[in-house]
Amino acid sequence: MQPVNDPAAPMLLFEHSVVGGRILAEARFNSEATLNSLSLAMIDILAPALNRWEDDSRVVAVLITGAGDRAFSAGGDIQALYRAMVKNHQAGAMVDDYPYRFFEQEYRLDYRLHTYPKTVVCVGHGIIMGGGLGIFSASRYRVVTEKSRIALPEVTIGLFPDAGGTWLLRNLPEQVAVFIGLTGSSLNGADALALSLGTHSVPSVERDTVRARLLEIDWCGDADKDDRAVAAVLDSLAAADMPESQISQLPESLSASGTPAEVAARIAALEGQSKWIDGGIAAMRRGCPTTVGIVVEQLRRARTMTLAEAFQLEMVVATHCANHADFAEGVRALLIEKDNQPNWRYATLDDLPEAYVSEHFEAPWPQNPLHDLEEMTA
Repeated sequence: MQPVNDPAAPMLLFEHSVVGGRILAEARFNSEATLNSLSLAMIDILAPALNRWEDDSRVVAVLITGAGDRAFSAGGDIQALYRAMVKNHQAGAMVDDYPYRFFEQEYRLDYRLHTYPKTVVCVGHGIIMGGGLGIFSASRYRVVTEKSRIALPEVTIGLFPDAGGTWLLRNLPEQVAVFIGLTGSSLNGADALALSLGTHSVPSVERDTVRARLLEIDWCGDADKDDRAVAAVLDSLAAADMPESQISQLPESLSASGTPAEVAARIAALEGQSKWIDGGIAAMRRGCPTTVGIVVEQLRRARTMTLAEAFQLEMVVATHCANHADFAEGVRALLIEKDNQPNWRYATLDDLPEAYVSEHFEAPWPQNPLHDLEEMTA
């Protein structure tokens, strides 16, 4: 079936005909060369489509997929963010507003999906990180495969778990949230199912079966009945043969209490237990100390936040990250020049001032750009 928008667009839109003249809508990431990294151009296609599909009584559900075998979506369009941040830092002023527009529109999209009134099914194969994880985790039904690799790897580039990462971490067992937030370690499909981050599984070679089976549903147009029919179809799929879950390796005593240095030390004390844990520890040690400090504070604040407040918090922190040097420096070292030698503002957690971390949580404007989120669903 041909998309209803430009076949060369980075986000393809489909409207599949189903029983009774109804429509199963589909949005498909279409940028295999960038591992389907989420761009502002993609958001500008998907956001209005969701609005249109909500208002169209013929649309019974939305399916979100990714082109290619390697990734559902590997994150946000980091290189575009980098170019804009460098311009601003060199000018000593905001001359390119791309980072701020990107974060605001990305978070609005994620919040929209979290609160979307129609059933959303997301098939997350391969790499699911950053901005891609924001969309995946916001969907009502989240299908993983044996090749799914889910991560919040922002510590490696000086950002922080955003795009709904605050809400995601808030709802995980604390030891898992602390470990993956500070180390960027990936979860596999079995981990995702154990944590209810994934709701169903399917073998990667059969992931198109999800669409095929949804098209066969006897849709009736009643939202509750149709949602139950979706759940029944997903329940009936042959489950994937999953790798062994890793999260049981983490002690329940691992917590976000104490200073960032103390939290990191508790993670480091786990060294030698497994390759997965050791890989995470190594990444944390190479990673940005400021990010470690931010994540510890983020986890503490998230405990009492609503969904809207979590995204509003992320808008504050992301703005500061774009304004400060570490984020651009981390992207430069890892993705642009690839020398893997980032020059972080504070080289170690012992050097990191508490006041500098706290500054990232102070609103830099009189009114948060996302101040109206709760009004969207009132």
